[in-house]
Amino acid sequence: MREISFDTETTGLNPRGGDRLVEIGGVELINHIPTGNVYHVYINPQRDMPEEAFKVHGLSEEFLRDKPLFEQVADEFLEFVGDATLVIHNAAFDMGFINMELERAGRRTISNDQVLDTLDMARRKRPSGPNSLDALCSRYGIDNSKRVKHGALLDAEILAEVYLELIGGRQRGLGLMPEEEDTTSASGSTEPGELGTFNARPRPTPLKRPVLESEFEAHKAFLEGMGEKALWGKYGG
Repeated sequence: MREISFDTETTGLNPRGGDRLVEIGGVELINHIPTGNVYHVYINPQRDMPEEAFKVHGLSEEFLRDKPLFEQVADEFLEFVGDATLVIHNAAFDMGFINMELERAGRRTISNDQVLDTLDMARRKRPSGPNSLDALCSRYGIDNSKRVKHGALLDAEILAEVYLELIGGRQRGLGLMPEEEDTTSASGSTEPGELGTFNARPRPTPLKRPVLESEFEAHKAFLEGMGEKALWGKYGG
């Protein structure tokens, strides 16, 4: 399953009122795991940069003046997206700008069916909020200390971590896989039908034995009396 954690920066809030796109950032996920494949581009909006927007992302009119126009990167952007699901926080905002720019460039727009809104997901999990990206980072213990100003690629990278938490994230593997897991399959198999093995991580604190010591010793003696028939002994008793 291919998804793209996605974010944009703009000159303002109204795509139909003259505001334009100035930055796009996307992080590719395969089966919810970042692949290292990203898309990032700055865009010349062909207009001034309002002070309010500059305070948010720090992208000046001067900095963007020599960057490509959206129509010059539209095809490579659509090629990167393909038929992947776009994972966006507050999707209506970003998609309003993306589809406005695609229309202006004479390209196909992206359907809402291809978009997953993490803000909606967060609101369903905790209706009382707060559910901003920063608030979700705080809730899930995600480091966003580099987020001094908004940046499309950085925010897309942070959103990928938030999205993982929203869908059950770090618990999805049930703690059975090592930290650096082979992503070829969930079981570690490399060939269809081949049974892989799990390398379980040790518990930081061993579980307390749920039986009395005398009962454990009696059971151990019973197994020893069975000799080689006691299969349990081969796996730690």
